[in-house]
Amino acid sequence: MESVIYQLEVLKDKVQDAVFALTSCICQPSATIKVNGRSFKILRILGEGGFSFVYLAQDEHSGREFALKKIRCPTGQEGVKEAMREVEAYRRFRHPNIIRIMDSAVMDDRDGEGKIVYLFLPYYRRGNLQDIINSNSIHNSHLSEHDILSYFLGTCKGLSAMHNFRMAVPAAATSRGQTSGSNPPRPPSRQEQHDDEDSHDQTSLLPEPEGDGEDGFSYHGRSSRGAPLPTRAPKVQRDVETVFDGDEELENLQQTAKDSPPGSTELVPYAHRDIKPANVMLSDDGTPVLMDFGSTIKARVHIENRNQALMQQDLAAEQSTMPYRAPELFDVKTGTTIDEKVDIWSLGCLLFALAFNHSPFETSQTTEQGGSMAMAVMNAQYKIPRDSPYSEGLKDLINSCLKVNPVERPSIDQLVEETEALLRTVR
Repeated sequence: MESVIYQLEVLKDKVQDAVFALTSCICQPSATIKVNGRSFKILRILGEGGFSFVYLAQDEHSGREFALKKIRCPTGQEGVKEAMREVEAYRRFRHPNIIRIMDSAVMDDRDGEGKIVYLFLPYYRRGNLQDIINSNSIHNSHLSEHDILSYFLGTCKGLSAMHNFRMAVPAAATSRGQTSGSNPPRPPSRQEQHDDEDSHDQTSLLPEPEGDGEDGFSYHGRSSRGAPLPTRAPKVQRDVETVFDGDEELENLQQTAKDSPPGSTELVPYAHRDIKPANVMLSDDGTPVLMDFGSTIKARVHIENRNQALMQQDLAAEQSTMPYRAPELFDVKTGTTIDEKVDIWSLGCLLFALAFNHSPFETSQTTEQGGSMAMAVMNAQYKIPRDSPYSEGLKDLINSCLKVNPVERPSIDQLVEETEALLRTVR
């Protein structure tokens, strides 16, 4: 009964958002939201998914436009905690091919129970890769191989910052385990205490709501944070309150990890887990920009029992789009370790979609004739069109990613290297 009531509440929330989106575009073009004394005009809806809507919002003072993501949190503070993990993921990874967050705000939901989290993101007028695919599909056209590889390479480079993320390790940590010296053992850091707790608890796989504690590194060894960020807990109150300090946060990246003392960082890979064309935006100059980190978690998850396996399956079903989901997430096996190779599979699907205007597993058999997409994915049942105008190198790149066994897939660095080499051969 409680489940039914909850689903009805979710439905009501979606209807309210849909009505608001419609009326703000048609009946009330001047619909506004006030943020810390500044007014933002809601121009139109850009997209929706799950508990979230994305609007085009304009600062009425400066005229600057933003993509305003509204996340409903019907469960209250627990939902806010989940949403703020997405915020911290945006702040964690600093790279030209990863979207930046401008700011965030939390408020009470005046139309119902729970909270609402707002994320202010850049607005990309050129849309995303899915928009290109849709247009090509309608006009029966295709991208050039050069454009395909350029978009793919930029996406891979952004993902590399996540797969190669390095967590700073306190200097004292390098002396642990040594018998010499008179220094007493130091107490475990906050991060170590966090990691020593139930490592299979889903919360521990996600970014902490207030950051890492110690600084982290990405972007080929550069600091993931740039200028020190204010590690403030979200303020939850009746009116939205926030400070637009995102511009300063991007300035003055700290010294690279390679110049740090030996042993000062450790590799902590993160997986995006929802790589797809709709999550790759295009900047004004055509640079691909990876976005939507609501599904991001620490990449390496060891599955010790059936409950953990089912939890991972449910999580993937909720957060990872089926035509781009890796086979190991459809049927999670006990005794295995899921890692960042789930993203490599998704990249293979994305590359295929850029070339042929659909995922390799969105076929007439699976979408129209009742075939099982899950079975097609788990058995890697896909076909590259015989009349493909693209090089064997591009086809090989697709095939290398779409291996059922994750061990057989290339790493993100190998994929970047192979794509760069192939791109040099294409005009």
